[in-house]
Amino acid sequence: MNRPGVRKERLQGAGLDAALPYFMLAPGVLLVLLVLIYPLWDGLRASTMFYRFGNPVRKVGFDNYIRLWSDPQFLNSLWVTLTFVASAVAIETVLGLALALFCSHEFRGIRLLRTILIIPMVVTPVVVGIVFRLIYASDAGMLTAFSEALGGGAVEILGHPVRAFVGLVVLDVWEWTPLMFLILLAGLQSLPIEPLEAARVDGAGPWRVFIDHTFPMLRPIIAVAIVLRTIDAFGTFDQVFVLTHGGPGEATRLLSIFGYDTAFKFQETGYAAALFVTMGLIILAFTLAAVRLLKRAATS
Repeated sequence: MNRPGVRKERLQGAGLDAALPYFMLAPGVLLVLLVLIYPLWDGLRASTMFYRFGNPVRKVGFDNYIRLWSDPQFLNSLWVTLTFVASAVAIETVLGLALALFCSHEFRGIRLLRTILIIPMVVTPVVVGIVFRLIYASDAGMLTAFSEALGGGAVEILGHPVRAFVGLVVLDVWEWTPLMFLILLAGLQSLPIEPLEAARVDGAGPWRVFIDHTFPMLRPIIAVAIVLRTIDAFGTFDQVFVLTHGGPGEATRLLSIFGYDTAFKFQETGYAAALFVTMGLIILAFTLAAVRLLKRAATS
């Protein structure tokens, strides 16, 4: 026979057991609120303020956002950023897929080759920028030295707008193609081999096997890799800051460089906050669109 006191103690114990997971999650939730939520809220608040010498003076509402979309410098930086992201991610995807297809085969030395291919990804971006600046330098760079050794002249990269932009894309491709390669190689190794073997038995060549079977099964993984790399490329800063600082002119002035100059060089904190909030919204819109396309592709 259960006594009322025993029943009450059991109910209290059950309540404590049910609440225990929430108590254990509380430190992590508080950390997320401090590290993520508060800076986001503070950035939104700052984007509606006018600052002078780093101090908020008055509220301006959405004036910073209205000014942003009528600013030719912002529109130019947005175009440069979109062009850079599209060019770099497209090349990295193609090269990463080609390397993944090649390295998916087992042969002698393949493990060493895979290790070598991912080395650029683990190098600090600032170091990569410094190294490529030494390569591109027109006075004593490696390209100039190689050209002069062949009887040519100095190679001008960083002083020419188009060449500087292409040089920045080459830097990004060199550094981040290994990431695409790693993701796609893992995707290839996770594919079922039965459809591929059946296609080979039916007489399909390597190209038909890839087009009809490998690529359709790998497409969701390719889409995820593109989304992840696009989000990361949109905020590229370190390499550009070291390599060109947005120059020559505005040829490589990505949104990250424009926001940095606006906040720290021109001391327009509220305007810079509006810019970075807009960047976040653009990335969020792209991510939501990509997720919707992935769901549609998965159900079709």
